[in-house]
Amino acid sequence: MDDIKRRVRKLKKIETKIRWGAEGKPGVSLVWDSFFDLRAMPAGKAKHTLAALSSMSREEFKSIVDEFFAYVYYEYYKENGITGAGASTGMLDPSILALLDLPFDSNERDVKKRFRELAKKYHPDKGGDAVKFIELMKAYEGLGR
Repeated sequence: MDDIKRRVRKLKKIETKIRWGAEGKPGVSLVWDSFFDLRAMPAGKAKHTLAALSSMSREEFKSIVDEFFAYVYYEYYKENGITGAGASTGMLDPSILALLDLPFDSNERDVKKRFRELAKKYHPDKGGDAVKFIELMKAYEGLGR
């Protein structure tokens, strides 16, 4: 458990360095805070608790770290005005990819294919859920199409 805590805390320091250099920015939330909760009694806001992390295999943990860095770099790009056109940067919004149930490293072709599948499934004219269809459309628009 101590080894996992140390590794995860190191990720917090790395995120701070990537996004702002040596020092953090007061009042700006970290991606780390929404990903990890190392307290004995988690507050339930983070995606991964210490207990969950300790029961993962090395590959599962690596996958979470990869996803974490995708979110960190997306925030960095956004903060520095690099984002906007997903194709030019190669970065797509990880939260929208999650909504589409796609991995963080999906490309535009994967997004288009998944969008079409979900659009058929949720389209109100085909007996689907109108609320989910509207949510899907907004997410797709959010990717800059």
